[in-house]
Amino acid sequence: MGAALSGLALAAVVGIIPATSAQAQPNKPSIDNVQARVDTLYHQAEQASERYNDAKLQLQDIRKDLASLKSDQKRQDDRLSAVQQQVQDSVVRQYEGQSIGAVGQVVVSKDPSQFLAQLSTMSAFNDLQGQLFEDYSTQVRALQIRSSATQKRAAQLADVEHQLAQEKSTVDEKLAEARSLLGKLKAQQRERMVSRSSTVRTPVATTSVPASGRAGAAVSFAMAQVGEAYVYGAAGPSAWDCSGLTMVAWAQAGVSLPHSSSAQYSSGPHVSESELQPGDLVFYYQPISHVGMYIGNGMIVNAENPSVGVKVTSLHSMPYVGAVRPG
Repeated sequence: MGAALSGLALAAVVGIIPATSAQAQPNKPSIDNVQARVDTLYHQAEQASERYNDAKLQLQDIRKDLASLKSDQKRQDDRLSAVQQQVQDSVVRQYEGQSIGAVGQVVVSKDPSQFLAQLSTMSAFNDLQGQLFEDYSTQVRALQIRSSATQKRAAQLADVEHQLAQEKSTVDEKLAEARSLLGKLKAQQRERMVSRSSTVRTPVATTSVPASGRAGAAVSFAMAQVGEAYVYGAAGPSAWDCSGLTMVAWAQAGVSLPHSSSAQYSSGPHVSESELQPGDLVFYYQPISHVGMYIGNGMIVNAENPSVGVKVTSLHSMPYVGAVRPG
């Protein structure tokens, strides 16, 4: 029995030792775990960055609309003032030399709606020129419509500006967390992790397929940026985000693209994977949050993330969605 107990005790000890080691192991971050978390954070930051780019495009449109609405409202206000002056002159002429009483309130009124209400209740209303009164009523309604549209667009402007601030905060937060994780790894581990996430930068001649015309200009520019830094929201000259690189590359060919991967996905005709040609834009993730440029032989050039910058990688290194041919 003593031997049995000793055997049980020994088994218990043997059983305890591996468990203790296993419990200690998770305290040491593995390269695989950190790599997966950093990749996730980079992707989340890129999604926020691309939403930020979308909001900036929306902001530009809203500001243009708002400026146009304000100009239109000013013109309408001027037209209203002119008609109001005509009505006031008409009232004064009809009551010239008499005690005008309530008419005076009409003449000095500054508020268009109040002016209209007072005018419509005057006993002299039927004596006024009917068309003149109708003109004024129309101009008041037109001004109210324009004022309401201006207020709504101004509110949208404030909402988008708030959204911009939130997306920028998200980018900064995710990037800071990724840098913190990387900082906790020893330099050698960090270098191994970065090198594992990179592809060998093969010379252009053996990686890309020769392209001519506008596509050739776009591919040549994008390939010339290989090795440069990735910075969220950047569009050159020495740092890029994904849509900033493709936008500026195609600008070399005289083709204007928006600074947004999702907006670029709607910028031209879609092509199937089997029809891909060098210069075509290729898109990734759902919803779309990354874009690269096809260079042939099943390869793309893209501004990938802050760890590796602009690099050449395979077409299916990320979840592929579709392609667009600019121009």
